[in-house]
Amino acid sequence: MHIGIRRQARIVALQTLYEFDTAHHDSAAVLQRHIQDQRLAPRVVEYATELVEGVLTHLVEIDEAIQRAAPEWPIAQMARIDKNVLRLAICEILYNNAVPAKAAINEAVELAKRFGSDTSSRFVNGVLGTVYSRSQGLPTPSAGSEV
Repeated sequence: MHIGIRRQARIVALQTLYEFDTAHHDSAAVLQRHIQDQRLAPRVVEYATELVEGVLTHLVEIDEAIQRAAPEWPIAQMARIDKNVLRLAICEILYNNAVPAKAAINEAVELAKRFGSDTSSRFVNGVLGTVYSRSQGLPTPSAGSEV
């Protein structure tokens, strides 16, 4: 099965951020290990690196955006996979802009379906819909609505 460059980069970035978040390993070393183990193409490496560095550079602001969008879920108690999927997508939506926001949201929902729990995709979609709406100065979606 052919997997797109950006999707592959998001998966590698998610794996890296998850390990960084859970085991507190050096993110650059973790990313380098994934690059070598998976023999990734240069364009995948470039985008994965951009995503990881973007998330870590803006981590405080990204986590604040998550907390504002999901105040009933303290970030420390959030499922780590969901939190890191959100971090990646918010980085793309607010700071990267290499892809349209709706595409970043759709990709995040797919990552949540693949790596998260049964409820992860709905949670991720709802939080990202709120973050995106706020970033555009739009009214935020009502609870349970999808983007």
